[in-house]
Amino acid sequence: MFTSPGSGRAAVGLTTAALASVSLLSQSAQAAPDEPKQSIEEVQKKVDELYRQAGTATQQYNQAKERSEKQRTKVDRLLDDVAKRTDKLNEARRMLGSYAAAQYRNGGMASTATMMLADDPQGYFDQDHLMSRMTGRQRQAVEDFQTEQEAASKKRAEATESLASLTESQKELRTTKESVQGKLSEARELLSKLTAEEKARLAELERKREAEARRKAEELARQQAEKARQEQEQEQNDGSGSTDGGSDSGTDSGADSYATKAAKAIDFARAQIGKPYVWGATGPNSYDCSGLTQAAWKYAGVSLPRTTWDQVKVGTRVATEDLKPGDLVFFYDDISHVGLYIGDGQMIHAPKPGANVRTEAITYMPIYGSVRPA
Repeated sequence: MFTSPGSGRAAVGLTTAALASVSLLSQSAQAAPDEPKQSIEEVQKKVDELYRQAGTATQQYNQAKERSEKQRTKVDRLLDDVAKRTDKLNEARRMLGSYAAAQYRNGGMASTATMMLADDPQGYFDQDHLMSRMTGRQRQAVEDFQTEQEAASKKRAEATESLASLTESQKELRTTKESVQGKLSEARELLSKLTAEEKARLAELERKREAEARRKAEELARQQAEKARQEQEQEQNDGSGSTDGGSDSGTDSGADSYATKAAKAIDFARAQIGKPYVWGATGPNSYDCSGLTQAAWKYAGVSLPRTTWDQVKVGTRVATEDLKPGDLVFFYDDISHVGLYIGDGQMIHAPKPGANVRTEAITYMPIYGSVRPA
């Protein structure tokens, strides 16, 4: 078969180009190797950390939302005040106008009328020779006008400042919301890349972690029971040698009151088991961790702040070994999670996105501290 020189050169050119492409692809592959695949343990650790960071961001969101709502209430109140002050100012202005009109009809001095109708009569007001020509009621009308004008101006300035603060709070609210969503998206993305086998391995690791937490919680419950037994023995021994049987009645009464309230809070929390965790939620269909504890104690007649950072400041601090049902247990160094203690080393809490309100060992997470809120 006859081949022209031109076609031969074209074939050689195509072959050379193909070889060059293969070479470049090979070099690219060598220059940018795939990142080593994370182990399941590393994935679990990373996801746990992302959920913890999301929990912290949720508390920041709750704090910003609470601040924004308070600021909105303040702004609304100030705007109402501005409207009322404006009405009073207009009424004072109408009174001045009626006096000016009367003076005009009676041939009064034009300068006096000008003063009364001016937006700012201060300059005229300071002139003694004009004031001397005014009646007592006219002087009072001018003073009332000035008072209302100053008050209205002050309220408008306060409203303007509060509106600026509200805008800043709403900006913070949007930022923290984006932070929560970003952390959760990153966690979901990590989990979505796992194979079925890897997900099964991850679930097995979680079961082992929960079993270890239960073991520690059972040990804690045994220690608490032993301590309670020893304290009861001591009280009985102390009581056998005392003739004053009513000396502890005040203490007993306080303990009974707390136990009653705690039982109500726990009953409420139990009724929420199975409802989904939703960040920023306070019920009744879903909760975040501090939203659940706040709602539970509200049912018992005790008002708690919204965030974990404020709830930890309420009531009396108690050691882990001294926990009683109803106490609040806080977790992590940044106090980003809270649960309601129910006894035997267990709590009811709203755990994290994708999970429902449930009972769990308090030893599942690192404990920061605990409080007795009432």
